[in-house]
Amino acid sequence: MRAFISLYIANFFLVGGMGLLTTYLALYLGQQNVSTLWIGALTGLYYLGLLFGAKVGYFLIKSVGHIRSFAACTAAVTACVSLHGVIDNLYIWLALRLVVGIGMMCNFMILESWLNEQASHEQRGRVFSVYMITSYLGTVVGQLVLSQFPELGYAPLFLVCFVVSVGIVPIALTRRIHPKPLKPLQVGLFSYFKTVPQSLTAMAFAGIINGSFYGLAPVFASKAGFDAHGIALFMSVSIIAGLLAQWPMGALSDKVRRSLLLRFNALALLLICSLFMMNNLSQAHMLALTFLFGTFAFTLYPLASALANSRVTDDERVGVSAALLVVFGAGAGVGSVALAQVMTLFGHQALYGAIAILCAMMFAVLMLINSRQNAERMAHSDYVVSASDVTQSPLAATLDPRIEEDIAQEQLFVTEVAEPEEIGPPKN
Repeated sequence: MRAFISLYIANFFLVGGMGLLTTYLALYLGQQNVSTLWIGALTGLYYLGLLFGAKVGYFLIKSVGHIRSFAACTAAVTACVSLHGVIDNLYIWLALRLVVGIGMMCNFMILESWLNEQASHEQRGRVFSVYMITSYLGTVVGQLVLSQFPELGYAPLFLVCFVVSVGIVPIALTRRIHPKPLKPLQVGLFSYFKTVPQSLTAMAFAGIINGSFYGLAPVFASKAGFDAHGIALFMSVSIIAGLLAQWPMGALSDKVRRSLLLRFNALALLLICSLFMMNNLSQAHMLALTFLFGTFAFTLYPLASALANSRVTDDERVGVSAALLVVFGAGAGVGSVALAQVMTLFGHQALYGAIAILCAMMFAVLMLINSRQNAERMAHSDYVVSASDVTQSPLAATLDPRIEEDIAQEQLFVTEVAEPEEIGPPKN
């Protein structure tokens, strides 16, 4: 894992800065009495930027390489963050949020394709688990740092610029072998559904589940009776559980089939979310359940990514990373809006009821895809063992170097002429 330390450090600072920025924007606009609709639009435009960033990122990486692309995109993100402190206009902020999403998508593509290209199949799960650990650590640290700025002035924006800029340094100075130059992309991003259908299917459901949790779990906790401190504890327990689960799940995925682990996670989440639907649950029980929820929900992404990258060639790494991120971002953007409507209609417990249904659907679809893939493989019965001895064939004479060529040809010709008589009735 030490070989990838520069990539891990860069990811830690990058995700930490983005987590700090996201929470800052939501709290700042809330203090300014901006409508929740516009606050949600900031999140939606960020995910929309992730969708557009797939094509942009691939073009940049193909044109100037991984390191220059990372430096350029991170500089663009830093510039957008600094403009938040100069221009206090909501509409400009919406546009900046879109650009930040595009830049971050490019950076995630660079980091994940780099990791997956140079990690062996036997260690890919553990390599990617450390990557996810740095992501969760960055998120947690970003939230803790923001608590030191209760007045929400412009100081957090300066800190975001500082943190994101520091993330360029380890990539710019890395002594890692540079990834291979990209070849032109021969297929569209969504064409990877034919190559890695289980991974992209799981990633779509993971986006819906994780996106709706981050956006709506605080509302659930509030309706369930948690105070402000309890809501923070409820969210922190889930995130910490996801962090702690990354390494053991990554190590397990290097020994057990990842497609099987994805289906197991779906069943585990189905059971956990069903328990959330029970009445009269104490807060201690809900904290225990959300710990289990984080364990299995936040390991869907690394499992799906590792599975996909074990099924593609090095030339397809960037393309498949982009496809995974696009599907995850689309699921997260759509899921939070859709499940918010479900909660409005059926109450706060409907959040986990809807997630339970999604998990059942994910398990069913993964089982269907897996059975189809197994059916496409040639069964043992398709191989017919025939008892044949080449030494009894007239061709054996042509293969024997001791026999002259004209004699071998004569032997082959005589045998071919004699074959029709051999299958007829015996002569008197």
